[in-house]
Amino acid sequence: MYLQGEQNQVANFLSRNQPPPGEWLLHPEVVHSIWGVFCRAEVDLFASRISIHCPLWFSLTEKTSPLECLNEPQASSGDPLLTSQDLVLPAAQTLLRDALASPQQEGPLVSAGGSDVASQPLSPSAVGLATGGPDPLLSDCIEPVKRTILNARAELEWLSAKTAFLLAITSAKRVSELQALSVNSSCLRWNSDGSGVTLWPNTAFLPKSSSLFSSCKLRKQFNFNEMHKAGDVILGGLFEVHYTSVFHEPTFTSEPNQLSCQGFDPPGFRHAMTMAYAIDEINKNPNLLQNVSLGYSLYDNCATLVIGFSAALSLASGREEQFLLQETCLGTPPVLGIVGDSFSTFSIATSDVIGLFKLPMVSYFATCSCLSDRRRFPSFFRTIPSDAFQVGAMIQILKHFGWTWAGLLVSDDDYGRHVARSFQSDLTESIGGCLAYSEILPWGDNPAELKRIVHLIKKSTARVVIVFAHQIHMIQLMEEVVRQNMTGLQWMASEAWTTAAVLQTPRLMPYLGGTLGIAIRRGEISGFRDFLLKTSPDKSNNHRNRMVSQFWEYTFRCKFAPPPAGWVEAGGALCTGQEDLASVETEFLDVSNLRPEYNIYKAVYSLAYALDDMLSCVPGRGPFSGHSCAALQTLEPWQLIHYLEKVNFTTTFGDQVSFDENGDALPIYDIMNWQWLPDGKINVQNVGVVKKSASKGEELTLDEENIFWSFVFKQPPQSKCSESCSPGSRMTRKKGQPVCCYDCVACSEGKYSNETDSMECSICPEDFWSSPQRDHCVPKKTEFLTYEEPLGICLTTASLLGTFICAVVVGIFFHHRSTPMVRANNSELSFLLLASLKLCFLCSLLFIGHPRLWTCQLRHAAFGISFVLCISCILVKTMVVLAVFNASKPGGGASLKWFGAGQQRGTVLLLTSIQAVICTAWLVSSSPVPQKNTQYYNDKIVYECVVGSTVGFAVLMGYIGLLAILSFLLAFMARNLPDSFNEAKLITFSMLIFCAVWVAFVPAYINSPGKYADAVEVFAILASSFGLLMALFGPKCYIILLKPERNTKKAIMGRGLTKMEM
Repeated sequence: MYLQGEQNQVANFLSRNQPPPGEWLLHPEVVHSIWGVFCRAEVDLFASRISIHCPLWFSLTEKTSPLECLNEPQASSGDPLLTSQDLVLPAAQTLLRDALASPQQEGPLVSAGGSDVASQPLSPSAVGLATGGPDPLLSDCIEPVKRTILNARAELEWLSAKTAFLLAITSAKRVSELQALSVNSSCLRWNSDGSGVTLWPNTAFLPKSSSLFSSCKLRKQFNFNEMHKAGDVILGGLFEVHYTSVFHEPTFTSEPNQLSCQGFDPPGFRHAMTMAYAIDEINKNPNLLQNVSLGYSLYDNCATLVIGFSAALSLASGREEQFLLQETCLGTPPVLGIVGDSFSTFSIATSDVIGLFKLPMVSYFATCSCLSDRRRFPSFFRTIPSDAFQVGAMIQILKHFGWTWAGLLVSDDDYGRHVARSFQSDLTESIGGCLAYSEILPWGDNPAELKRIVHLIKKSTARVVIVFAHQIHMIQLMEEVVRQNMTGLQWMASEAWTTAAVLQTPRLMPYLGGTLGIAIRRGEISGFRDFLLKTSPDKSNNHRNRMVSQFWEYTFRCKFAPPPAGWVEAGGALCTGQEDLASVETEFLDVSNLRPEYNIYKAVYSLAYALDDMLSCVPGRGPFSGHSCAALQTLEPWQLIHYLEKVNFTTTFGDQVSFDENGDALPIYDIMNWQWLPDGKINVQNVGVVKKSASKGEELTLDEENIFWSFVFKQPPQSKCSESCSPGSRMTRKKGQPVCCYDCVACSEGKYSNETDSMECSICPEDFWSSPQRDHCVPKKTEFLTYEEPLGICLTTASLLGTFICAVVVGIFFHHRSTPMVRANNSELSFLLLASLKLCFLCSLLFIGHPRLWTCQLRHAAFGISFVLCISCILVKTMVVLAVFNASKPGGGASLKWFGAGQQRGTVLLLTSIQAVICTAWLVSSSPVPQKNTQYYNDKIVYECVVGSTVGFAVLMGYIGLLAILSFLLAFMARNLPDSFNEAKLITFSMLIFCAVWVAFVPAYINSPGKYADAVEVFAILASSFGLLMALFGPKCYIILLKPERNTKKAIMGRGLTKMEM
């Protein structure tokens, strides 16, 4: 047997999936209940060994004996073991007999013919029934009357039918209630072909699935303040027409009383009438929703969640007590869309449930950013910007005036908590500001908490106070502000209280004057006031338009008949409905500042345009399955959502209306300023607008000239935790303080900041360095050995002096070239040596000046070749001295043939060529190049020549050193030769100077940075060159110029003369 149970997964599974035998067993209490209704049975057709209710029982499987006798009787031959009375419940006999008499009825809900268990055939050896008479329950085709059951036979179809029937009766456990099955004959029906039996449940039974009913009935009727208008399509609305409600204490000994609303709110009723006017205007528009009229059902939420939620459910389900729609609840839903709710908390709760049915809701006042969550609220839209944009707009104003230090007060609800959650992070991220405090304003009367909050505000250094709360919170807060006389603050208002007239009083303006607030966009609705003036009660149906009656009674201070007890006796007037609305002053008729009304107006038109687009769909081009279109008669709310997401129109006021992917409309806010004029009047002036467009993003426009400031100098206040940091410094956060409380620290060397309140100092580019003020970067000083600086001038002078001296010596030697002193020891080598010394002096100039590629390549090559040429000449001269000495000995003349003039020139050329090859290989493989070195100094760029190949430089220097050492050793060996030939002493002394200079050069060069390394090298070149020049040619020039008597062949070749002063 299969019982429908889509909402009961366990029952559904057991009904479809071969339930185990134990699942069909009945609890003993259920069995006794059945017996109490019918009579005690003697045979159990569905028992097993673990569940035995009767002395005789059948098993539905072959695993057990098909017929068991717990108290086995001694059956004698001819006595029936089982009679029909033992098998059938008497009441069931009557029930089935009546059913067989009228088998034409159909409409099964519970089909016994489709049973999983009953369709299992009983064991052929278990039962055998013979064909019987006409009585359905006693005929032999169903029951054996005269024979024992073991010898009886019957057709399996009839046995299965009876088994299924009895199973349906006795298995009330499957639907949890015995009264689910009725003994009424109209509830028992056989299929026309006899293949199954149907049991209809009692309508009082609460089923698992609503499809078990033939009608839909509301569980609860709610009494609302309402207003209705008929139409082809109905739109719902939720408005705050009363601002409070009274809760009654439930006793649950009787039906609890419903909440009662109190405190009629004329602006709230005007909001409801805005929707009525918009629908009336749409119905009169020939270009919108042709041949379709809109109606409305408007409800008052009384500023109470339970009432607003109940009203929303009533809009979704309708108010009729019962629907009889061909035994199913089908048809167009009572409303296709809802305009509302006015509170974020109410909208969250309502959308959570209404969203399950994909019924579109368009709110005009719910701003909580959480409602932009499309996964949670797939059918929620709104024509008011979310708090996320409102927070951004508020931060834009703070940024504009440089207010980075502010306090935040929020209401204790979803509206306030979501703002508090995001405001701090957004403020810090956008403008680097922070909150001095963030407090939650309490609901209800809590003077101690308000006193604490006001004292905190008074003690804080923040001069700007931002309030995201409702009017009631501000009223209570300002009472405490006045009590403590706290002035000198700049208040910033959220849209919830920016235009609150109750706060715009002379008593509060000394404290609230100059307030800047975010306000809902004001709009113009032409003809709206005339429509309001036509408002009148419908005396024939006050219940359907209760809101109008309540407005009438509130405005004219009267009561409609029948009045409350004692009203007339107390002098109260009775309403006639003919009172003149234009003759009274009421806030209801004030249409000068339509802000929430404008959002309501846009919400209604959004639904109307979406419905119009849907009805304009061309069959075969629709957006739904198979390119189909939605029909008005079978319209589903989710189909309207598809078109609502694509709505795009422009109001008569010029504002574009469309929704983004989160259901939010294009945001726009007015910026209002509370002005206290000299004549005492109070004016809330529009001083700007903040909006967001798809192309330009967020835009803030402020008319600062028209802003009223309630401070001494009529200028905006300063609200910062710390004074601004000037350029050249950065902000560093104070430990334990908010991020905008900081100290100013000067930028370190090499860094700069050119902005006020810079968070970080920027690093100057590679070739720049920070100025002394650290507010900009200047080019780094460049350093290299220049001709203009004193050191460069000294070295250049020394180089030129050495060159000049060499030229003078050359002149002297040239002039006295025929004298023995010059001619001695190969004058050609002397002139070549002087030329090489001149090159050594001049090559030092290549180390001075801005390094270039050619100077870097030439300086070391010229230096190396010049010095090798010089040392080579000295080496050859030393070798000549030794050869001449050996030639003077007996038999030594042969040695001079190896040191002729040609051999001397060849030796010098060979030794110099080796150095030239070394330099060429070095320049080709890894040439020295100029380089900007920033490692020595942070604020300077040192231009220098890097040697390229260290090996090449080392080989060059090593070769010079090798020749110098060799010359020194040979000269040292010849130091004791006779005076007449002893030029070796001069060479020894000169080589000693040369080697000393270059040995000292190495550590000095390594430890000298930048230009000083070049200066050290130039000094070494000049020192060694001067040493060679003076040691080798000084004594000779002395003799030539001052001792000419010694410049004779006799003096040079003579023996025993006084030693030459060489």
